[in-house]
Amino acid sequence: QLPPGDWPTLIDGLCARFPAVTREQWRDRFARGRVQDRDGKPLEAVHPYRVGMELRYFREVPGEAPIPFRETVLHADADLVVVDKPHFLPVVPAGRYVAETLLARLRRATGNADLVPLHRIDRATAGLVLLSARRETRARYQALFRERAIDKAYEALAPALPELEFPCARRSRLVRGEPFFRMREADGEANSETLIDVIERRTDAWHYRLRPVTGRKHQLRVHMAALGAPILNDDVYPTLSETMVIDDFSRPLKLLARGLSFVDPLSGRRRGFTSMRTL
Repeated sequence: QLPPGDWPTLIDGLCARFPAVTREQWRDRFARGRVQDRDGKPLEAVHPYRVGMELRYFREVPGEAPIPFRETVLHADADLVVVDKPHFLPVVPAGRYVAETLLARLRRATGNADLVPLHRIDRATAGLVLLSARRETRARYQALFRERAIDKAYEALAPALPELEFPCARRSRLVRGEPFFRMREADGEANSETLIDVIERRTDAWHYRLRPVTGRKHQLRVHMAALGAPILNDDVYPTLSETMVIDDFSRPLKLLARGLSFVDPLSGRRRGFTSMRTL
């Protein structure tokens, strides 16, 4: 929404609001239809500036690196889209990724500007992502996550934990760590819980099933590292790798959002989806 100001045109207001973007760049975005009203209609740079007007604009990153893996749409109807996301692909635009994100790719492929992720998984994690395809029913599906009414199952490869009895649960208090994007366990009342079981005891690593009861940032990665079994190829936990800013596509994080099941709030039927990817 446009904030208070007395600028005569949209381009004047946007240049003042985002000084890091040059006037020439804004002109180019307007010319390519990248500044739109709330309904997706392209606007002119000289359109009058109106306080409270809702705009959509598309941030762009010069020289954005392509992600050489493709998503797979497992299901799509008028209200819900279910996608099997590859490793390394962000769900939504952030940092150095805008066009090379799951949301941007799907909007380009479908032409549906109303697509919105109902939840997120880490860029490093592969597997299932649910998206709302229609704003009229979006709140019904969002409530499933808020009310913890979705059964989520992950799989991971990590070192063996022969001293533990399975299934087991890890409960702890997760707080922001250093740097800002990391999480850590701290003293105090638990605000996170993960149920852990073993699928297969392999010689090189164990194959685990992880069921997050709560949905804290990096929860599964922090909990496994805290148990002494960091997920294979994790460059953030338990220690931060000096090379984490450079993607090594040959070493994906061995974490997969395998399954999602829930009672559909529109039909009342139980629905389940399973990732086709492997670790």
